Amino acid sequence: MEEKEIILTLRIDTTEPIEIDAFVGAFTSLAEEYRREVRANQPDANNDARIFVKEIRKGSIEADLVPYIVAAAPFVAQMDQVLIVEQFVRTWGERISALASGKLGGWSPSKSELKILTDATEAIARDPNASSTLEAVTFEDGNRNVRAAFKFSTPDARKAKDTIDAVYKEIDAPEDAEYKRVLMVFTRTDVGDARLGKRSGERVLIEEVCTRPLALMYASELAEERLKHEIREAEDNVYKKGFVVDVNVRLVNGKPSVFAVTNVHEVIDLPDDEESYD
Repeated sequence: MEEKEIILTLRIDTTEPIEIDAFVGAFTSLAEEYRREVRANQPDANNDARIFVKEIRKGSIEADLVPYIVAAAPFVAQMDQVLIVEQFVRTWGERISALASGKLGGWSPSKSELKILTDATEAIARDPNASSTLEAVTFEDGNRNVRAAFKFSTPDARKAKDTIDAVYKEIDAPEDAEYKRVLMVFTRTDVGDARLGKRSGERVLIEEVCTRPLALMYASELAEERLKHEIREAEDNVYKKGFVVDVNVRLVNGKPSVFAVTNVHEVIDLPDDEESYD
């Protein structure tokens, strides 16, 4: 059976000249992402995945690119490379589509991934009416067969850029925040011990910081001793008490995730009307 040659065809249509950095970025981003994808998903690849320019045609910017994998094992056949390239185009499209929609789902891109996708979309985002098309193509009996394709336009690229900027801000946001003398109440308690600096089985509410209960972490031995005494030994109901505390709020993607109590200033009795302590 004749082996199929797999080609990546990148087509860029613009109405204005492309700045050289953006032009180069459109190609280097593909090479970087292809190399990263192969290394992540193909353990038999010998850490060597490259893309070569085969042909650049006149008119709109259109180039045939040859993806290449140096395989550590001889059983990585040509058909395997065809499937790898097809999946690469689909993944590439899914990621740009996710950025354009602003809905990343479970995907948490790193800064290096964001840089690659910024380079991929820059030339299109700068042009008032541009598009970029990536195709995985095989040739059989002289026929050109498109196995996978993805196209995005100027509005998509600009929305993707907005999402990339927002994700950068989340990555660079502080990972914690300090609050002094805030009122904390228990919503769930656990008489067991928790390791210092680890999440306990307890949940607390600090409405000044977050409108929902979060896991409690003991950030000092003194704070743990004081709070555990109130849970285990005090005669009064711990759920009818308020605790004036200093707390370190651990953030995930800019949102409160854990309350780490560093100091307990005082314990107060809450009014019978629980709403009155707001």
